[in-house]
Amino acid sequence: MRLPRLGHVTPVRFAQLALASAISLYLIVITGAAVRLTGSGLACQSWPGCSKGAFFPAIGEHSTIEFGNRVMALFPIVLSLVTWIAATKTPGLARWVTWTAAFTCLGTIAQAPLGLLTIRLGLHPLAVATHFLLALAVLAAAIVIAVEAWGNAHGRVEPAPRWLRVVGLVLALACAVLVVTGTLSTAAGPHPGDKAEVDRFWNLLDAVYLHVRATAVFGTCFLLLLAWLARNRDRAGVLGPAAVGLLVLLLVQMSVGELQWRNQLPWWLVLIHVGLAAAVWAWTVGLVTALWRPPRKLTS
Repeated sequence: MRLPRLGHVTPVRFAQLALASAISLYLIVITGAAVRLTGSGLACQSWPGCSKGAFFPAIGEHSTIEFGNRVMALFPIVLSLVTWIAATKTPGLARWVTWTAAFTCLGTIAQAPLGLLTIRLGLHPLAVATHFLLALAVLAAAIVIAVEAWGNAHGRVEPAPRWLRVVGLVLALACAVLVVTGTLSTAAGPHPGDKAEVDRFWNLLDAVYLHVRATAVFGTCFLLLLAWLARNRDRAGVLGPAAVGLLVLLLVQMSVGELQWRNQLPWWLVLIHVGLAAAVWAWTVGLVTALWRPPRKLTS
């Protein structure tokens, strides 16, 4: 996709740009998690170069993974910056879209010094968790922008009933709690990112206890949403396939979660779990946004 000329941006082109930005922010979550779970977080001790003596890493698995994540980070930084600027040039967008795009861009840029601080703190679990949660926050903002941009480009339909939209907000809040407690579970578990012993700031069983109860709230809200959509197929529109997609993701995520627990949390399975968790989070945010501002169609 060619970047738009900044003098004028069509709604369709902005929607494509916003979607590309959101996808890049999702991918950087995955590569960042790979750095952590493969024990590559301290492979590069400097920034932006890998070491004080050499900008590029020496040939090696860990340094290559860590430096590759830094290179990958250039894409969401550039795309989020262009999306921010383009939001000011696109007709039909509300002012809050520009502010949200600004937060997405600045939050993405802030990941660089936060990542350096995480290295300086020796990969303390709290710093790692903060780094990860900021990535999910800017991903959520990018998803909101993408849904709004898609509606601006292709038209909107009547939103869901107000009570269902409120249920959707609770659903998103419960999903946020799931993400936070899931992050605490990982940070409290056996994956400091390497084989070194670290002081845990959270008890694993306590984190899992909260995680399971947040799951119950999320599940209840999601069942209410599915029940309404099943009874109102004629009004569901894009919400129907979006909800089915989320259901599929949840089923796969629960299966992987159970599998990783029974297999004593192998890092590669935890990575899949993290990737699915980020996908569930992004999809939930998109679904809830569509409850309030539903696009007329999913495809162009």
